[in-house]
Amino acid sequence: MMTSTLVETVNINYEDFNESFLTCGTCLCVYDSVEHSPKLLPCSHTVCKNCLERIVDTQVHDTGTFRCPICRETIGIPRGGVVSFPPSFLVNQLLDLMSRQRRDVIPKCSVHVSEELLFCETCDSVFCMQCTGGEHNGRGASEHTVIPFSIAIKRMSEILLYKAHLCIKNLNNACDNVTAEITQLETSIEKTIEAINRSFQDLISVVDKRRHECLQMVRKIREEKRTILQEQLDLIQAEKEKVQNDCDGLQYQVEVRNITKKIGDLNEKLDTTRTLSEPRENSFMKYEYKHNNSLKDITKSLNDFGRIKVSTTFPSLCTAKVGKAVTHLKSTVTVTTVDYHGNYRTTGSDPVMAEIRTEKGELIECKIRDKEDGTYDIQYVSSKSGDLKMYISIFSRSIKGSPFTVAVTDHNNPLWKIGSRGTGHDNFMQPLRVVTDSDGTVYALDTGSSRIKVLNEDGEITRHIGPFGMENQSGMGIALTPDHNIAVVNWRTKYITILSPEGELVSKFTHEILAEPIDIAVNSKGEIIVADIGASKVFMFDRNGKLLTNFGMKGEKDGQFRNISAVAIGKCDEILVADHRIQIFSKDGKFSRQVPSVCKGEYGGLAVDSGGLILATRTEKGKSFVQVLNSSGKLMFCIDSYDDKLKRPGGLAATLDGHVYVIDLGNCCLKKFRYR
Repeated sequence: MMTSTLVETVNINYEDFNESFLTCGTCLCVYDSVEHSPKLLPCSHTVCKNCLERIVDTQVHDTGTFRCPICRETIGIPRGGVVSFPPSFLVNQLLDLMSRQRRDVIPKCSVHVSEELLFCETCDSVFCMQCTGGEHNGRGASEHTVIPFSIAIKRMSEILLYKAHLCIKNLNNACDNVTAEITQLETSIEKTIEAINRSFQDLISVVDKRRHECLQMVRKIREEKRTILQEQLDLIQAEKEKVQNDCDGLQYQVEVRNITKKIGDLNEKLDTTRTLSEPRENSFMKYEYKHNNSLKDITKSLNDFGRIKVSTTFPSLCTAKVGKAVTHLKSTVTVTTVDYHGNYRTTGSDPVMAEIRTEKGELIECKIRDKEDGTYDIQYVSSKSGDLKMYISIFSRSIKGSPFTVAVTDHNNPLWKIGSRGTGHDNFMQPLRVVTDSDGTVYALDTGSSRIKVLNEDGEITRHIGPFGMENQSGMGIALTPDHNIAVVNWRTKYITILSPEGELVSKFTHEILAEPIDIAVNSKGEIIVADIGASKVFMFDRNGKLLTNFGMKGEKDGQFRNISAVAIGKCDEILVADHRIQIFSKDGKFSRQVPSVCKGEYGGLAVDSGGLILATRTEKGKSFVQVLNSSGKLMFCIDSYDDKLKRPGGLAATLDGHVYVIDLGNCCLKKFRYR
């Protein structure tokens, strides 16, 4: 297809012509046929009707005249007012001429001069009807959008002007932003200088205080030395006067014996005067400041004193890693900062700001942690599900992608799970209880296989312990002692067995009072608490098996039990017992309070974390979940697995870092969740 070019046939510069001849010289508006219609004055100058009306309103009082705004000639107002001035026919003719000239500029094909140029928006090409060779005619024409080239130029010109306007607008905004940043820079510099002066003034005050202390010390030493020397001087003067008085009386003395006595007294006095001749205090005083490393330390500290922190962070290139959040759990969004060139920043102290709001506009509290490596953690907890809006800015400028949408769900899926029904290395037959120590080691009691699986915090099985204490597939409860041993209670044999972490037998005992022991706990003193479903009681033994106390009976009242399912140790060695409710007893077994349940159901496992939160597995109306309650027993939230639901959960154990291990008896596995 032949390409075509536009041949320019009009040489009039419309803009220059329009400005010189078709624009009112007073208001600089282009003449038209309405408000700015051209009026010819007697002085031959042309002024638009709108300007004349304004001039007449301001100049005319009683004279009926006004001055031409161009030549200042006095002009009388016709009887009909401003509208009676004759129109400027020449200007009107020029307006018509220019209007026709612009309409008549129709681009022609340089090859086929009689053909008007066309433009295909589909092909982005210029042609006339003879240049196309039929491509834009006939059957294929429906696939092309063809318009006159003059209209295309007008459209593109409008688009060009619009884009140019947007560019100028953006550049103006950029100019305003940079100017504002320069202003803010000056403000920051002033604040920094003020802070420097203030800090060094504090330093000067410290130095001046120490100088004052040294001077005070000198004055104090001077007074102490002067007091001692002055006392000695006064004593010398007193002795001197006494000798002088004795000598003055000798001239009247005629008794030889008296004179001899006086001579003896003076001999003794001579010995005294010799001791008084040496000052009892010295005048030595010397100031030292190089006797230790203080000067060097001060010099070094001064060199390190104060620092000017700057940042090359470019907010619009900084990113945030945002993921899904779970209600009631602490969620973290990590912000990574870069400079203008996209290089990762390696230092912190940027003023990162974050604002999180719910769909209703409610503000959610968040905390920002500077990791000092160019990244920042924004931590928050949402109590309701839904979408959150998170606004993140640095230097009050939004980072890339802000605001972010965060989806919050009520479903808390496990971090990992291990096990299935079977007798293999990784299988469970009938898991019931689980405990964990401060090192992260997990002990899961599998009653069905008479062994304890020992796992690390990542769910890897390291070894097995058994079958001591778990004979006859009857090991029902497990607990850790203060000396890091393992206590196991057996339902059939009624023995409490103490094992080492390696599974070796340490000791064992039983008691005739035991009926059907089903769970065990150990307090901080090493005392062993056994829950007995057969006796509907809780028994407390010392570590040697001596019965210390017992409490409880069959019933529904406070301090009574229906079907005991679990026992745990809380803060201050409180004893928590679960059946269809949770009851809390003192360390001596006296009833304290209960955590009532409004629904029908049973508890399966019970644990108390280091912060005093109570965690309990519960099944109600066929649904299983983990309840998290505060120390007063108020329900805070539930852990409910959405993708892999709990089925008949049993024992559970909480860790120091906010994780909980849950026995899923129905699925014969162990699951790990995060709950805070």
